[in-house]
Amino acid sequence: MSEIRRLNLALQGGGSHGAFTWGALDALLEDERVEIVGVSGSSAGAINAVVMAGGLASGGREGAREKLARFWRMMAGDVAPVTDSPALNAWVAFWRTAFAPPSLLAIVTEASSPYFFNPLNVNPVTEALAELVDFPALRRSDGPKLFIAATNARTGKGAVFRRPILTPLHVMASATLPHLFQAAIIDAEPYWDGGYSGNPPLAPLFYETDCRDTALVQINPIKRDEIPTTPEEISNRVNEITFNATLLSDLAAAEFTRDLVEQGLLSEEKFPIQRLHRIGGDGKLASFPADTKFDLSWPFLLELRDLGRAAAKAWLAECCEAIGRRATLDVKAVLSKTDRG
Repeated sequence: MSEIRRLNLALQGGGSHGAFTWGALDALLEDERVEIVGVSGSSAGAINAVVMAGGLASGGREGAREKLARFWRMMAGDVAPVTDSPALNAWVAFWRTAFAPPSLLAIVTEASSPYFFNPLNVNPVTEALAELVDFPALRRSDGPKLFIAATNARTGKGAVFRRPILTPLHVMASATLPHLFQAAIIDAEPYWDGGYSGNPPLAPLFYETDCRDTALVQINPIKRDEIPTTPEEISNRVNEITFNATLLSDLAAAEFTRDLVEQGLLSEEKFPIQRLHRIGGDGKLASFPADTKFDLSWPFLLELRDLGRAAAKAWLAECCEAIGRRATLDVKAVLSKTDRG
């Protein structure tokens, strides 16, 4: 019998490109050598994390794979069977047709506010989550630890919501883009997308689980060779830089801590050395135009899923034996690359 490899997952957000993460999770769930211990996520990464955890709680690995596939089919709206809710079906179809074209999206978000063009704050993902995930059962289950990031719109500080309190509202707080949706109100505090404060957060995985291996499923490129020139490209790149800033800071902190432990200046018992890995990263996803992050067409989502599956399977083939033994992500090289271009 193969040795079980225990692994934490850190899932980035990135709109419909989160279907890449769906594919990566599908491959990881398929491989019974891998035990998922903890999952952190922001935005689409948070949604993937919670849908997967809900599936694990109700139906094990195959249940998680089925729930993830069902969620992304629901988001495709007019192409695939959706739900028994006419309101959800109609809103998904409206969202796809009205807001997917980048020019119209830019006009609406620049000229108005979600408090005016979406006064009821209708969000199809909230209903989809409530239908797919049994949240009371999820809160009671003992599956992977969950760390869902959001950003307090009033203070600018990050928040991390954990499994015992999770509701659809907590997950949607992590995916609330302020130009498209009203702030999610939790305990009288307003929350925006978790990507602004942690995309995704790493510290909870490091210090609140007993697993020292964390794989980042990366869908936002750190570096781009071409200069953004169109309004959509500029806006997208600003978001990528903003959302990657906290990730780079967390990686730098982890590397600095490693150096101090190796020099004997910090106790490894209190600051355990982390073995970091990465699935995805700068590659095929970076070649897609900025507006594809709003593309919810089923063929495109399947293309992204297949890319994610292929990336995860390639990583498993090359790096599975390293889990529990050594890091496969050279953090110093990543940080050096970004500094010098």
